[in-house]
Amino acid sequence: MTMGAGLLLQYALVAVAVAASAAYVFNRQWPGAVRRLRVTCAVPLLRAERAPWLRHAGRWIAPPVQGKGGACGSGCDGCGPA
Repeated sequence: MTMGAGLLLQYALVAVAVAASAAYVFNRQWPGAVRRLRVTCAVPLLRAERAPWLRHAGRWIAPPVQGKGGACGSGCDGCGPA
């Protein structure tokens, strides 16, 4: 039994929509777990011996840096000049 191209495209679009929905809900409900998963996936790709395109993919996967601002990364707690 063969599947028509239109039906195959429909199944592919539904699969993409379900995956995007699941990713959105997962990110909204468990942001810490999503961050840890992204770090776990990105760290092996960021090693110096990897190809440049793999390091670029690792930087794309890695979550944004969580800093409190300031030059030292610890926020403004009076350690620097006024």
